[in-house]
Amino acid sequence: MDTLRQQIIDLLSTQSLGVLATSAKGHPYTSLVGFVVTDQLDELLFATHRATRKFGYLQADPRVSLLIDSRSNQVEDFREAVALSAIGTAREVPPEQRDRLRQLFLAHHPYLAEFVHSPGCALCLIKVQRYSLVQRFQDVLELDFDAPHSTP
Repeated sequence: MDTLRQQIIDLLSTQSLGVLATSAKGHPYTSLVGFVVTDQLDELLFATHRATRKFGYLQADPRVSLLIDSRSNQVEDFREAVALSAIGTAREVPPEQRDRLRQLFLAHHPYLAEFVHSPGCALCLIKVQRYSLVQRFQDVLELDFDAPHSTP
């Protein structure tokens, strides 16, 4: 479990973009988002404008998946690329947590300060229920935060 946890930390700390999957009316929708992980690994934070399609979809159905990967679009990716899916639910950060989480987000994405401070921006928090790490396109390892015997 410690090796898996370290692999997840390593990937999340080296990547700044992920593909957010939401759902609306029974159809998937994906968006590229900048993200940051909290210290406990069980929460991921991203920013979006409230007028976006993804935010509307989150309001209708909070279930999401965020894909983070290490690909470089080179042949080596077929042997070496790692993909991590974070599965959970997303919600807008409540006002009492906004300042602290905004600082965390901006520590990793300072170039987004103007956007994050704009009135239409929503900070959203994904409560991760499970991570699925895929290596070599077939080796799957899972870290489940909801499992009774899991020790994340």
